[in-house]
Amino acid sequence: MHPWERDARFLKKALKKGPPQYNVIVEIACTRSSDQLLGARKAYHSLFNRSIEEDLAFHIKGSERKLLVALVSAYRYEGSKVKEDTARSEAKALLNAINNGDKRKIVEDDEVVTILTARSKPHLKEVYDQYKKLSNKTITEDLEVELLLKETVECLCTPQTYFTKIFDAALRDDANEGAKKALTRLVATQKGGEIKEVATKFEEQIEERVKGAYKDVLVGVLAKEG
Repeated sequence: MHPWERDARFLKKALKKGPPQYNVIVEIACTRSSDQLLGARKAYHSLFNRSIEEDLAFHIKGSERKLLVALVSAYRYEGSKVKEDTARSEAKALLNAINNGDKRKIVEDDEVVTILTARSKPHLKEVYDQYKKLSNKTITEDLEVELLLKETVECLCTPQTYFTKIFDAALRDDANEGAKKALTRLVATQKGGEIKEVATKFEEQIEERVKGAYKDVLVGVLAKEG
């Protein structure tokens, strides 16, 4: 099916399955281009006669609602311009919010949500670097207990880290069906050098542990040009 329809159906399914699948919403919202995400939103509206934002706001009752609605609503600037002083200031704001995380849920912090949903990916990568200079740790290290926020930052700033986790979970000897489906989704939807580079690192495991049509799909990724 068309990529927009495919993503719209992934979003609908993830919303139905609830919190264990909210990472799928994050993955789609954060790894697609602005136009691809907009296309998925249009397809969702056409398929289900509602907006994805409306469904998220209605069905999600937890603290994740604000972040997820803002992520799928984003239309990010995709140029390369980055303001280092702004990135440094926002890194400080994130650090302060995380340090005060025992006082209120970080995922509900307005400034955190605004930074992660309104800024371009190059800008957020600079924020990520500035944060490490301030904290001597990465944002994701400091967000260890805030899994949804951690995956949001990974998908936006270090997608290879996120991709590696999906591959690793799916190619273990004791991998469950959910992990394998996550890898299938990733392979089917991600294009370009980053996914190929990660897949190459797992080439030996794919050869040894995967069989049949599933193996053919994964090996196909390795054969594609970056």
